Amino acid sequence: MNIRVGQGYDVHQLGEGYDLWLGGVKIPHSVGSVGHSDADVLLHAICDALLGAAAMGDIGKHFKNTDPRWKGIDSKILLKIVAEMLDKEGYKIGNIDSTVCLQEPKIGKYIPEMIKAIAGVTNLPENCISIKATTTEEMGFVGRKEGLEAHAIALIYKA
Repeated sequence: MNIRVGQGYDVHQLGEGYDLWLGGVKIPHSVGSVGHSDADVLLHAICDALLGAAAMGDIGKHFKNTDPRWKGIDSKILLKIVAEMLDKEGYKIGNIDSTVCLQEPKIGKYIPEMIKAIAGVTNLPENCISIKATTTEEMGFVGRKEGLEAHAIALIYKA
């Protein structure tokens, strides 16, 4: 069996007038993620982890932020395209582990919905998707509420 692991990271500024999308779920908050797409930092990190595991580059290589096709796009669509790219190469997703770093809002109650959304796009069982959340104890740009970040690790395999 060919087993591979990939790591993903993404960061976005927070700003007024934007929606806050995390893991495919719109989170009510006074500010949102600034970006070319819906700026879903978690799904972007997961895409990078999956692409990295398959040695297929990163999200920016496949979905350039200068391309009008991706302007405002739902990042679940990007994740679906990445999953299809892996499938075309004969890879299956084993599991995804991720962490979202933001000072506020608290997102714990949204995690089950995020897992369901990711499972729906990737066809991965919900018990193979882990999402954790943490603050940075008010340190750095996350602690100052200027932005948020996400980290992800994914295992893929060919049988």
